[in-house]
Amino acid sequence: MFFSFDGIDGAGKSTQIDLFCRWLASAGHDVVRCQDPGSTPLGLAVRELVLKRDDVAVGPRAEMLLFMAARAQLVEEVIRPALAAGKTVVSDRYLLANIVYQGYGGGLDTEALWQIGHVATGGLTPDLTFVLDLSVDVARARLGADLDRLERRSYEYHERLRQGFLTEAARQRHRIAVVDAAQPIDAIAERIRTASAAALRR
Repeated sequence: MFFSFDGIDGAGKSTQIDLFCRWLASAGHDVVRCQDPGSTPLGLAVRELVLKRDDVAVGPRAEMLLFMAARAQLVEEVIRPALAAGKTVVSDRYLLANIVYQGYGGGLDTEALWQIGHVATGGLTPDLTFVLDLSVDVARARLGADLDRLERRSYEYHERLRQGFLTEAARQRHRIAVVDAAQPIDAIAERIRTASAAALRR
């Protein structure tokens, strides 16, 4: 099984991924956790370039293609081998992030992004994606002072991201589960476990 987590920065992905991976492991799953971009040397280099390097200009199309390249390597090097070995993969972000950040946030055509993403991933999609939904005001208040290039963008940009996640989730209810991230941590984790248990049974 292949799960991914997404949502605007500050929604609590890391906390919930930690809890989810522990729950899966306690149920006997051999869990592989990864980060997109990241988890490969190429992915880490792209992450550093796009998120941390203020001295390098990166336009929306270049930004999108860099993320796609990192994801292509992640699929080839980490995700497909893990799935082929019968392991359960949990990814911190995946293709949906590109659609939302460079599409709804950056103004690129979302259908074209899905097509490019299909090529980059070889058509590999998560069995279930959890979108942690939280108001932009609350999410931004949770972020610390050390913000990356995307986190520093405007309130309006992050509001477009939130609406983009909700729009895509409404279009793909069979694959994307929206979770209210304003709930207590344990309640969020329980909602995720319930939805994933149904997916695992299928």
